[in-house]
Amino acid sequence: MSLSRTARRAVLTTVLVCVSTPAFPSTAQAAPLPPACQEALLETLDKFPVVDFTVPDKAKNTMTAQVLGLSEADQAVFTEVACAAWNTWATRNGQAVATDLDSRYRNAAGPVCNKFARSALATIKKHAPNVPAETREMERVAKTVWRDSMEKLAADATNADCRTAYNAVKAGW
Repeated sequence: MSLSRTARRAVLTTVLVCVSTPAFPSTAQAAPLPPACQEALLETLDKFPVVDFTVPDKAKNTMTAQVLGLSEADQAVFTEVACAAWNTWATRNGQAVATDLDSRYRNAAGPVCNKFARSALATIKKHAPNVPAETREMERVAKTVWRDSMEKLAADATNADCRTAYNAVKAGW
C-alpha cells in the first residue's frame, strides 16, 4: 500500500487519531508504512464508532494538507512498535472515546466548527494521558498537525464564531 493512498484514506482518522497519534505520511516518500501502521490507518475509524461527532470539510482538508506535508523526520515516528501500541489502546478504549466525542459534540454550542473544535480538544485532553508511552513521538507530531491546522483554519475563517473556536483550541493539549 502506498503512503499517498494510505494518507488519503485517513482524513477523518487524523482527528480521531489525534487522541494519541498524529497524522499520516506524505506522498513524498514511496516506502510503505509498517503493517501495524497500515492497520491503524485502515481500522481506526472502526475502533472509534462515533455517531454525532462530525469533522467539517474545511478542517478535514486543512488537516490532510498538513499531514501530506510531514517531513521525513516526522514520518519516521510511524514505527511498528508505536502503531501496534496505538492499535491495542484504540481497541480497548475506542468506544469510550467515541462516546465522549459524541456527548461533547451534542452538548457544544453551534456552529459545527465550534462543536468539532471544542469537543475534539476536550476529548483529546481527557484521553491523551492514558495513551501508551510508545506513541509519544507520534503524539508530538499530532500536536504539530493540530496546532498548524487550527492556526490555518482560524486565519482563513470567514465566520467569526469559527475563527474564535479555532483560535481557542489551537494551543492543543
